[in-house]
Amino acid sequence: MIGILESKWINGWRLFALIAFPLTAVVILELTQTDVSGGAGVSEMIGFSVRLAVPFIFLAMAASAFQVLFPGPFGRWWLRNRRYIGLCFAVGMAWQGLFIFILSTVFRDYYLSEVYYFRDELEGTFGYLFLAGMIATSFQITRKRLSRGQWKFIHTGGTYVLWGYAFSVYWWNMYYYPDPQTLDAVYYWAGFSAFALRIAAWGKIRLKTSDAASSALARTAGWLLILGGLVMAATGRAWQDAVTTAFTTPAWSAQLELWLPFWPLEPYLSLLLMGLGTAILTHKAAQPRTAAAAT
Repeated sequence: MIGILESKWINGWRLFALIAFPLTAVVILELTQTDVSGGAGVSEMIGFSVRLAVPFIFLAMAASAFQVLFPGPFGRWWLRNRRYIGLCFAVGMAWQGLFIFILSTVFRDYYLSEVYYFRDELEGTFGYLFLAGMIATSFQITRKRLSRGQWKFIHTGGTYVLWGYAFSVYWWNMYYYPDPQTLDAVYYWAGFSAFALRIAAWGKIRLKTSDAASSALARTAGWLLILGGLVMAATGRAWQDAVTTAFTTPAWSAQLELWLPFWPLEPYLSLLLMGLGTAILTHKAAQPRTAAAAT
């Protein structure tokens, strides 16, 4: 197994080529079978290219967390190739960007009447700016010009933004729009799992900072919140309407919903609850009191 994972053919730029070229071929094949003489066909290609790209941002999101939780050769391989996996996502998004450009220029009337929504435009633009920055700083010639903090802001922040946009799309497909498809469920749970792994890895790292145990009350509260987050994640259709109505009842919140990306955060509430539960569960262990500090 270790020998296979060390093979040059599934590492680095060869891995990128192994994924990116077939991905591009699939897009071109779909393009030849789609009527793109009108806005509807180009819009279909936008959705198709995104569906090909999304798994790679989820994989990039989960790479470091998987190695923390399950250290081993596969996790090291995954983490070592995270950059190339992320660049495969960029290939799919480049196709989407091309189709969006065509739709918004050649079929502008269709775009404005059927597709354009200001908040979605902000979310997409914000994501593309991060993606461009991540691509530009993925190479040594540009990376060395940035401090570690600057590079981490671009890549970690960009990964969260791009994950957040993709995940929210499939959350809404699952719990707002009628008749969600099987692929919507697969992508929703894949995106959820990627972030849940990061929460679990964060909790494991916090626990390693001390041998001190959290109190029974903290453990109970933490596990209840985590369980509540899991229940929320699986039952979004039961509470989405009530929560959205409650959150947007204030006039200021209703205004924010029109232009602030992701507001009022319905797709992320379950994960926020799980993160809070993990923080409580690991609170004492993360902030131990030494004998010297106690005196």
